[in-house]
Amino acid sequence: MPITQEESTALKKTARDLRLTMVDVVLWSGGAHIGGSLSIADILTILYFKYLAVKPAEPQWPGRDRFILSKGHAAAGFIPVLAKKGYFPEEELKSFNHFGSPFAMHPDSNKVIGCDVSAGSLGHGLSIAVGLGLGARYLKQDWKTVCLLGDGECCEGSVWEAAMSLAHYKLGNVITIVDRNRLMIDGKTEEVMSLEPFAGKWRAFGLEVIEVNGHDFTELAAALDRAWAATDKPVLILANTVKGKGVDFMENNVVWHYGSADSELAATAKASILQAEISGGE
Repeated sequence: MPITQEESTALKKTARDLRLTMVDVVLWSGGAHIGGSLSIADILTILYFKYLAVKPAEPQWPGRDRFILSKGHAAAGFIPVLAKKGYFPEEELKSFNHFGSPFAMHPDSNKVIGCDVSAGSLGHGLSIAVGLGLGARYLKQDWKTVCLLGDGECCEGSVWEAAMSLAHYKLGNVITIVDRNRLMIDGKTEEVMSLEPFAGKWRAFGLEVIEVNGHDFTELAAALDRAWAATDKPVLILANTVKGKGVDFMENNVVWHYGSADSELAATAKASILQAEISGGE
């Protein structure tokens, strides 16, 4: 169903608040993978506040949709969205990456309520999604599995083995999203290990590819509607994003793949997020 103006407005506010909380997490923790967390803020927001069938009060509900953050280093974005969805109090985020905290640099499904799959070693998430898709089919369940990858991790061969399996087994119940922000820890993806023609490669492996602006809720909603309706042919959403989106001095700056901030820098980053909203940016 097309997104309404009211829904879009609400999602933009939630994404803004999520980005502000991400900055707080960087401050509280002493450092985090902020650039790639900011780039997926809008994707996480529309998934958790419009599409995913989940019950925060019943995190192990058997009929829930499963979500895999394959780019597990973006836990500074994922864990806050779980808090905002109601899995646990936001106050607990202040312990992020502290000794004894359930919240670390990479999400642990044994510790983080609402996290279905532990992540951190890149290139594994999509293979796990294939297994979940096959499991749902075997159990005759209609829940979906959504896997969010980083473009940098698509240098891993295991990603393409999983893509081949998705098409071979016709797993329309698995939805793949790639955060195409074009930067990885060592620099530009096309300089470190070129991916282009990226969309063409996914198509050649047998997936239906939908390219969108990963910060536009209307485009994201249309792509997710199509992906949710898929049957035999799995859908990949290639979301073109900006690393560090919302914080002007972090945008498209590889230095902010991982970074830390004192209270003054955090305040500057928050001011940039709020100004971007006033200016009409997403």
